[in-house]
Amino acid sequence: MKYGYARVSTKGQDLQAQVNKLMEENCDEIFEEKFTATSSDRPEFQTLLNQIESGDTLVVTKLDRFARSANDATSIIEDLFNRGVRVHVLNMGIVEDTPTGRLIFNIMVSFAQFERDMIVERTQEGKAIAKERGDFREGRPRKYGKQQIKHALKLLEDGNSYKKVVEMTGISKSTLIRARKHKEY
Repeated sequence: MKYGYARVSTKGQDLQAQVNKLMEENCDEIFEEKFTATSSDRPEFQTLLNQIESGDTLVVTKLDRFARSANDATSIIEDLFNRGVRVHVLNMGIVEDTPTGRLIFNIMVSFAQFERDMIVERTQEGKAIAKERGDFREGRPRKYGKQQIKHALKLLEDGNSYKKVVEMTGISKSTLIRARKHKEY
């Protein structure tokens, strides 16, 4: 049998492009999940590994779809090869269970790990530079400006209920309570 595995890192991302490629490869069954690769708890992948047998083929679109790290990828491939399973990574080809195939696979996995590490390093450098600026704030941007929050808090002070202020401003009760409690504005 030919098994496909598609994974994205967050619930907001779309699996369809990977699934389409796996369908083009005529996979008999496709396992899909939305879990970060750093998570070892990938139930669909574990089900796939428990189900796959000698003579079967595992198809993934890219190396980083099924492994958390270079060591993890090597371990998974070793296990699959020992069980007589073929591995086909669409953007690099079939991974052969030969010394040359393993070498090429390990080189590609090392590059993937290097790329991931460089992304993390650049992200950390960018954050460090941003933190040097006085206006840096981690997290997503605020939905409402200081003036809008001040206005809403003034409405509360004037005796309006939270419900009334929410209706008038659109600012949620929890945001108003938090702003009032922390005196952020």
